[in-house]
Amino acid sequence: MAFNVAQTQATTEKLNTGVTTMSAKLDLIGPAVEKAMNHWYIPDAIAKPVIWAANKLIELGSWILDKIVECLKGVAAPVMFFLDAQDWQGSSIRGKASGVAGNVAGEALKAPLSWTGEGATAYTGAVKGQPTAATQIETTSDKLATALTVCAVAGAAFYLALLAVLIKAIVVMVAAAAAAATGVGAPVGFAAAVGEALSDAGIITGLVVTLVGVLTAQATQMAVIKGEANDSSAFPGGKWPSATV
Repeated sequence: MAFNVAQTQATTEKLNTGVTTMSAKLDLIGPAVEKAMNHWYIPDAIAKPVIWAANKLIELGSWILDKIVECLKGVAAPVMFFLDAQDWQGSSIRGKASGVAGNVAGEALKAPLSWTGEGATAYTGAVKGQPTAATQIETTSDKLATALTVCAVAGAAFYLALLAVLIKAIVVMVAAAAAAATGVGAPVGFAAAVGEALSDAGIITGLVVTLVGVLTAQATQMAVIKGEANDSSAFPGGKWPSATV
């Protein structure tokens, strides 16, 4: 799955709209059930199970809504990860490091072509660590860009799947409110709605677990990259190699 900024932003807008819609639909269920069951000809044997199912559905629907709202706190992250990946892979970081690596490579140095002696030898020796350090930055940039892109794509897929769950949940709430309004269809309608809501809750939990797994793997990769940044062979003493003797 390629990352698409516009699509991800559209998903975010639909999620925010869906949350508002879901909340409104949940608010309709209680009054609809109360109105449908509050008749002398509705026996307690029917009214009580329907009211219980309605309350259970509202509880599950509220849980789903709360979890989606909680997940939306990080909804800006995928686009940020993707844009950061572009920076690392672009001319501002990797491009400059690549330029340094090429310009200070031994075969690219111009001075030794016309300069000989101890000074020339010292100069050549002093700068020989520069290409290694620059190449290490190139490698690090590639790895960071890859890790950030993986996180961006995983995040976008997560929110797209979350939107599908939210749309399904809204349909369930609308159907439940309609079933309550008929009175006769309420028992069967609410039984089906509770089952669907339980399924949605399970799907959300599964989506979160999957996303956490992907992010944890990339966090491990980040730890490896940090270790490489402290590699003394490329960065003696944790610093850029000195170009003086």
